[in-house]
Amino acid sequence: MVIWSVSIHIYAKAQNELYLNPSLPIDERVKDLVSRLTLEEKVQQMMYDAPAIPRLNIPGYNWWNEALHGVARSGVATIFPQAIGMAATFDDSLLFNVASAISDEARAMYNASVKKGYHVWYGGLTFWTPNINIFRDPRWGRGQETYGEDPYLTSRMGVAFVKGMQGNDPKYLKVAACAKHFAVHSGPEKLRHEFNAQASMKDLWETYLPAFHALVDAQVEAVMCAYNRTNNEPCCGNRYLLQDVLRKQWHFKGHIVSDCWAINDFYEGHKVVSNDVQAAALALTRGVNLNCGNTYYPSLIKAVDQKLVTEKQIDSSLFTLLRTRFKLGLFDPPNANPYDQIPESVINSEANRTLARTIAQKSVVLLKNNGVLPLRNDLKEYFVTGPNASNEDVLMGNYYGVNNHLVTILEGLAGQIQPGSQMQYRQGILLDRNNANPNDWASGEARTSDATIVVMGISGLLEGEEGESIASAYAGDRLDYNLPANQINYLRKLKQGNSKPVIAVITGGSPMNLAEVQQLADAVLLVWYPGEEGGNAVADIIFGKVSPSGRLPITFPKSFDQLPPYEDYSMKGRTYRYMTAEPLYPFGFGLSYTSFAYTNFRLSKTVIKKDEPSEATVTVTNTGKIMSDEVVQLYISYEGNDIPSPFYALKSFKRISLAPGESANIPFAITNDMLQLINEQGQSVWQPGKYKISIGGSLPGKRSEELGAARGVEGEITLK
Repeated sequence: MVIWSVSIHIYAKAQNELYLNPSLPIDERVKDLVSRLTLEEKVQQMMYDAPAIPRLNIPGYNWWNEALHGVARSGVATIFPQAIGMAATFDDSLLFNVASAISDEARAMYNASVKKGYHVWYGGLTFWTPNINIFRDPRWGRGQETYGEDPYLTSRMGVAFVKGMQGNDPKYLKVAACAKHFAVHSGPEKLRHEFNAQASMKDLWETYLPAFHALVDAQVEAVMCAYNRTNNEPCCGNRYLLQDVLRKQWHFKGHIVSDCWAINDFYEGHKVVSNDVQAAALALTRGVNLNCGNTYYPSLIKAVDQKLVTEKQIDSSLFTLLRTRFKLGLFDPPNANPYDQIPESVINSEANRTLARTIAQKSVVLLKNNGVLPLRNDLKEYFVTGPNASNEDVLMGNYYGVNNHLVTILEGLAGQIQPGSQMQYRQGILLDRNNANPNDWASGEARTSDATIVVMGISGLLEGEEGESIASAYAGDRLDYNLPANQINYLRKLKQGNSKPVIAVITGGSPMNLAEVQQLADAVLLVWYPGEEGGNAVADIIFGKVSPSGRLPITFPKSFDQLPPYEDYSMKGRTYRYMTAEPLYPFGFGLSYTSFAYTNFRLSKTVIKKDEPSEATVTVTNTGKIMSDEVVQLYISYEGNDIPSPFYALKSFKRISLAPGESANIPFAITNDMLQLINEQGQSVWQPGKYKISIGGSLPGKRSEELGAARGVEGEITLK
């Protein structure tokens, strides 16, 4: 309570100091504060670990915080499924609720720490999330942080996350979100400090930029520029991206933060400048307001002396940056904004745990089921095995928080079997190498059990960010598409001579070669990194409390041979939009415990003019015996060849829930922007011709139907 009393005294005493007067407009307050700072203080406030200024009663502030799928690297917090798993829900309304819960916890944790006088790293209100880069290549270890390969899905999910994080108060931000990494950034991880990503204007505007544009339109508070170069210029010194596009075309008003130590790369990696002073000057003049790193921006003082920049430019940049702190209420008296009232009881609350379980349930993708699922929970004997069954790491992915109650898949399964049933557990094998002891006491259990559940796949040890994935030989990337060979060998042994069901539960955050798993196992569930309630959610699916309804937000190729080279940023041959080869699992695919039929497709208009709207309607019926969600997906294809365009492009989706025998008429507005194409100059254009409208529960095509997806419906619109 002493801290609060001192704060109140300071504000009461300093009414003549405009920057401390919350009744004044924010811009007036920011201008006043900037005018009171020395050049050295201004530069220090543009560092991520901005020091205190005692003479102005300003506490230190660390800008660096993370909340990819829950408040991370801080105190105990709710851990939701990894971002790629949440994308698999195709449910942006649910993601909004998740982000709202995360930001509630973030505010409550901040309020608690400030009361104690703590101003620490990972303790602020500026969160460097979401990651809206396009997961263009499954080799990228950080793809798990994204919402997948599709720009429309990424836009929808990213906007929902930002809105949930930042809140809806007209004056204050609940927390500040950040769209990263701008732009054209998705590996190779090992080369990111020196790599030059070359992207055509068409690919830039058709694939890499739409999600960033959507988040800027949603008023995201910050944008983080990437490590790499894009089209020969470092992203944090890129005139086209930062000035021409972000500031001038999109009118972005928030602040730009460098990826951490990215400005160092100007000199040390990309070698576009000769020294630290030139690097700092380049970043500032191209628009970077905040330097994540403890070097280079202090060199702005020398840059002023050398007339590479002016103090007026520093003032302007700092003004933009400090506005964020004022919008967060960090210069206001305690309890001045509604978010100061969020109680500590929301942190790791039962309500948030329930929400984590719900979104984990909806993220699980059923890839195969020959009829063995759902399992009864009163069988005589179950055998649970595999390297990830009792592994807490596979619940968390990367950029994770900590929690005092992580439910492993083994624990979730054990918690749902009936008394009188037995459950045996042996890990059986290591994650990615052969057992040192050749004795096999495990696989034989499968032949004597009524059902075997083998939890396999990969973990954050094998995929993730440079330096974090300590078992990866490729700085977190996955340049080998196969599952570890010892896992496949073990699955073969479990199935050999065994007529009882074998269910494969796969963890991971990226596509992997599941061809032999698909062949051997009776059912295959992809559960991603499912968060603190992952074990309960997986058990809910396996024992039939909930029907699986997740859909793949990324294509699973059959092999890397189907893809262009990893370093090639052209979209030709990549993702469902431009891939000609038949995939193992297509984008948007996922099975259910019931079946759905699509009928009565109607278009309100089949011939339209530019700017004239239309509507597509379809009837979806649950033709099975189990209540389930269905993800209804709408794709549009241009059928001409005047302008190269995606084979299919997701343009809308709706998640619905239907009881057995129930039908619903689902309308989709065909809006003007859906029928625009991107030409080679990166311009959105109207192209007269025929457009195919496809609606179904997966990507249209033979492969989806071969795997068991319902046949969708389609029609045609002619644009005059």
